[in-house]
Amino acid sequence: MKHAWWLAAAKSVDQAMQARAVARQQQLTKPAGSLGQLEQLAIQLAGLQGRERPSIERLWISIFAADHGVVAEGVSAFPQAVTGQMLANFVAGGAAISVLAHELGASLEVIDLGTAVPTPPLPGVRVLQIGAGTQNFARGPAMTPQQARASLQAGRDSVLRAQQAGSQLFVAGEMGIGNTAAASALACALLNQSATALVGPGTGLDAAGVAHKAAVIERALALHSAALHDPLLALQLLGGFEIAALAGAYLACAQQGLPALVDGFICSVAALTAVRLNPSCREWLLFAHSGAEPGHQHVLQALGAEPLLQLGLRLGEGSGAALAVPLLQLACRLHNQMATFAEAAVAERPT
Repeated sequence: MKHAWWLAAAKSVDQAMQARAVARQQQLTKPAGSLGQLEQLAIQLAGLQGRERPSIERLWISIFAADHGVVAEGVSAFPQAVTGQMLANFVAGGAAISVLAHELGASLEVIDLGTAVPTPPLPGVRVLQIGAGTQNFARGPAMTPQQARASLQAGRDSVLRAQQAGSQLFVAGEMGIGNTAAASALACALLNQSATALVGPGTGLDAAGVAHKAAVIERALALHSAALHDPLLALQLLGGFEIAALAGAYLACAQQGLPALVDGFICSVAALTAVRLNPSCREWLLFAHSGAEPGHQHVLQALGAEPLLQLGLRLGEGSGAALAVPLLQLACRLHNQMATFAEAAVAERPT
């Protein structure tokens, strides 16, 4: 395909700086490995940032919002009008991610990729309107090829804005009634799993609702089965504007050399899509938490991910990733500010 920017290789990790970070960890006043995953985070970030002493102080959060035509099949507990209403809540400061962004001192960007219910102009919302939501993927393709490419590009553009602002970490979130159905369908296609293995309650479906959602997804997988071997086609046929934008953002982060912290189930499905499109992006992805949606575990396992938190979260919006940011910051500060054995005049363990 012409202009397939997402296929370009990711920026190389600085192995020399990573090795220097490993050496520093071995000299700090603690038993080797005693800070567990925090040590590995600091070492990983040193390689990604090309600095022996990495830093996560400037944070960028992008929220991608869009609607889904599959809501017509009765797969959500909430009406589509909620997507647009939440856009207003994001910029008014009333959403969970708005509170977290404020507390973290993060730049918060809200992007309307395409809502089904028209909303009045909202100061602070970037409106792209790729379509009035996707089409119903249980009846046909969710997106046209042009819409899928535009959504991928929207994610890339957000990363370029973050990079221009000097951000050191990119967090993406999503909002869209019906998007757990789209993410579940896409995960089924990418993992070759049945809907019953992956589908969960999303925004709060009961057992009958979950069973109905799984049946709708199984029907869609059968409808599109001939094309689902190709991750780009699977994204176009089953995904959403915001899921494609997330995937585009993760790919662009890797290409531009900006670490990305992946949120919950929907973001993880987008990350898996990105890795299937371009495996070189995987090294630039950090994973925030293990969520309550049942499919999330399967996706994390396929990515070889080690999430930082397990709090039973299923909100989305990038909220779990925002909650994990202080762990990354503290991992860096411990790595940078702890004394070495020589500096503290503490005897090292005999070799």
